[in-house]
Amino acid sequence: MVINFEPIKRMQNRRRLLQLAAASAATLWLSSCARSQPRLTSDPFALGVASGSPTADSLVLWTRLVLPGFFDSSVGLCRVMVRWELAHDDQFTRIVQSGQSMADSELAYSVHVEVAGLESDRWYFYRFMVGDFLSPIGRTRTIPKPDAAVTRLRLAYASCQKWEDGYFSAWRHMRQEGLDVVIFLGDYIYEYPGLSSKVRHPSGGWVLSLDDYRQRYALYKGDADLQAMHAACPWLVTWDDHEVQNDYAGVQAGNSGFADPSSAANFLVRRAGAYQAWYEHMPVRASILTQGLAGLTSGAEMRIYNRLQYGQLASLYLLDGRQYKDPQVCNKRGASGSSKVKPTTCAQWRDPQRSLLGRQQEGWLLDEFSRTRSRETHWNLLGQQTLFGQRDLKVGPDQTFWNDGWDGYPAARRRLTDSLRQHQVANPVVLGGDMHENWVGHVKADYADPGSASVGVEFCGTSITSRSGGNAKTAERLAENPHFVFADAMRKGYGVVEITSTQLSTTLRVVDDVTRQDSQIETLARFVVEAGRPVVEQT
Repeated sequence: MVINFEPIKRMQNRRRLLQLAAASAATLWLSSCARSQPRLTSDPFALGVASGSPTADSLVLWTRLVLPGFFDSSVGLCRVMVRWELAHDDQFTRIVQSGQSMADSELAYSVHVEVAGLESDRWYFYRFMVGDFLSPIGRTRTIPKPDAAVTRLRLAYASCQKWEDGYFSAWRHMRQEGLDVVIFLGDYIYEYPGLSSKVRHPSGGWVLSLDDYRQRYALYKGDADLQAMHAACPWLVTWDDHEVQNDYAGVQAGNSGFADPSSAANFLVRRAGAYQAWYEHMPVRASILTQGLAGLTSGAEMRIYNRLQYGQLASLYLLDGRQYKDPQVCNKRGASGSSKVKPTTCAQWRDPQRSLLGRQQEGWLLDEFSRTRSRETHWNLLGQQTLFGQRDLKVGPDQTFWNDGWDGYPAARRRLTDSLRQHQVANPVVLGGDMHENWVGHVKADYADPGSASVGVEFCGTSITSRSGGNAKTAERLAENPHFVFADAMRKGYGVVEITSTQLSTTLRVVDDVTRQDSQIETLARFVVEAGRPVVEQT
């Protein structure tokens, strides 16, 4: 009898990663591997530092070591001890907490330190140490307690930073914005080989395996401007499709016509590797990985959606629009991925069972909406991947929509807007990315009726670098979709949102030339929303 040991090996590997993730977060050591301290001749902190997942009394501190033989599996170092310090000052004369954690080869020598017992609503400084090497100093903060009276929140939202399409100079300018937090809405890396680049070339070809994803993250993380922004304040992060594969939906592979050499039959294995690499490179809690490792290769979740309560001022909902998504329907020639679709020719278009967020996440979100009155929250911000409002791409009576975003899931969008109205959610604001264009407008109760009530407002942001099609059709698309008040399909950058109890203002910041490292920044447009009035006005 021949025994297949592969399921046993996979179970053992998952169990091992569960132990490693938990031990790293708790700054413990496992005994199955001898402690090794390499003699370093180069800086192990070449990928920088980051922080995130803030609460009123805790934070996650992150780094990933670059060791000799970084991409050589024969290097032989099992784990490396990393010391860390958290202080009130950047000179580290007033240490708040310190400890040691492990960077293990099985998690790409990444470190996720979960520091608890901190004061709420205050700034801290942190750093890591290996041997005689010190990391860059990071600056981070806890958030206010849920019942705290907060006068101001200043955040930026950004997405889509394709390496080969330009330089990350937008991050350099963002450091001057005086932010409390950054919300990153997906497409942190791109899985393409980048053969058509006109600016800079990513190393490697198609990103398919766990090691491929690790190397692509290391390339992006090596950018000095991105590193500096990570070190400036805590980040809240979610993903979109390119962290795995273009236009994938849930457990279905994507592609949309791109010559990706991967096999659809192996997609869940690829997705599991991509999800693990994302965890290894993001300042997120170990529970995200440990919940998912029960069976990522068979479709189990790695939950990243959550709600953050910023005092009484704002609730921040961070959503996952990829992992649980029903496949797109009515694609041309039956291909997987996305497509332009005429809803009149697609019987599945209005199927009420289809969901972009998945039934469990959608149910969680609607349940959260039902509790908003008890929280006395002034603003409710939804950070999700893409354009929320309906956008008809065809001028005239016939309609054409892109089926990968909310336009491909109109029943799910209607359930969300109905819930916002039913529960009278205070001041809803939807933030999005993915489009590589800036779109600003009103969230409507019924997009088929131009006169229907506005439920909230929307700011869908441009990309950090990723290309777009330009403004040739922008004016006619604005006219075709009058619930939008502004659009620009050319400039690259980010949005800055400042919130008080009475007003939300959003400033669209754009670089002048993404192909230049010394690109300057300017304001493209500025908008104001008054509390209690779901109307966005350009100032």
